[in-house]
Amino acid sequence: MLPLKIVVIGGGAAGFFGAIACAQTNPQAQVTLIEASRQPLAKVLISGGGRCNVTHACFEPKNLVQNYPRGGKALLGAFTRFQPLDTISWFAANGVNLKTEADGRMFPITDRAETIAECLIREAFAAKIELCIGTPVSAVTRKNEEFEIVLKSGETKQCDRLLLATGSSLAGYKIARELGHDIQSPVPSLFTFNIADPQLRELAGISVNSVNVRLSGTGKTPLQQTGPLLITHWGVSGPAVLKLSAWGARILHENRYQHKLIINWLPHLSPEEVRQKLLEVKTEWGKKAIALHRGVDLPHRLWQYIIQRGNITIEERWAAISNKTLNQLVQEITQGEYLITGKGVFKEEFVTCGGVNLKEVNFKTMESKLVPGLHFAGEILDIDGVTGGFNFQSAWTTAYLAGQAMSGKN
Repeated sequence: MLPLKIVVIGGGAAGFFGAIACAQTNPQAQVTLIEASRQPLAKVLISGGGRCNVTHACFEPKNLVQNYPRGGKALLGAFTRFQPLDTISWFAANGVNLKTEADGRMFPITDRAETIAECLIREAFAAKIELCIGTPVSAVTRKNEEFEIVLKSGETKQCDRLLLATGSSLAGYKIARELGHDIQSPVPSLFTFNIADPQLRELAGISVNSVNVRLSGTGKTPLQQTGPLLITHWGVSGPAVLKLSAWGARILHENRYQHKLIINWLPHLSPEEVRQKLLEVKTEWGKKAIALHRGVDLPHRLWQYIIQRGNITIEERWAAISNKTLNQLVQEITQGEYLITGKGVFKEEFVTCGGVNLKEVNFKTMESKLVPGLHFAGEILDIDGVTGGFNFQSAWTTAYLAGQAMSGKN
């Protein structure tokens, strides 16, 4: 029998991991990896601020899938086969130890993304994978149970099994669509919010450890997140905002990133508890300026901004505040309304939601249900996770399962 010919299109995390998993499982297979750009693993190198957030220390699949706005249900079974513990073990076995930070994110102990990229390239060479770097693909067709890959150079390659791991590349979506797959329209996920309020922007650099942010008018199931928030020169950022942007990606896109944001600056207190705290300050410090005696745990400059939004002047005293004004201040603290006027970027990391329709993929093997021998891994699928190593984990998992299945040894 002739050896299996496997081609992987896409030289990112999923492409390399899938190719290596395939070649290591079946050393007789001829595995070729094709990458359009001259820089393979580019996203790995810039991720996590150049440290590469490899995965997250969440080892229970049911909890792990809660971090995927899209794709969590499909990934549940996949994570029982390959999850963060397996990722940690794989890298350790190949010379890279990971460490866990306080928030659960996991990085190489070197704190260098190059460590991860070098490991993947080293293992690809060791597995005798043919690397075709700087080699764009112009078309893929399926004939007589084989795939024919036409390169932009005019050269063609044939293979028995094909893995598309092209990330959010439009070229990858085009290939999948031409092979008969439905593509969920890709839109940005994981981004910051622009808020055109000069007074808010003047507070750039102020952070609050726990804030609840909510998109208004999203039906019975409110889109909301609680966590740290950072005020920036363009609006708001931080984990709470990034997670909300992921869950609200499609709604925000449909509304052209114009939407009402509700901020509760003190989510651990009920509105009535906030009101009682303010009344206590009013009773005890009636002659003092409201701007200088806040009675609630908020940064001083943020407090001054909030009372101005509540139509309270810097000079106004607690004793002079009416019940109506007090109620208005409680409203600003617990349900302040801010208009999102656009989206910013999250560092150099760009995540999209959208891609190959998950109903068309077998998540035990990552094989297409429509085209035998065609497999998918990574961000080309309609899967996206929140920040914290979850997008990489879905890439490792789907790539590993695809690689194992393509090898013909399982």
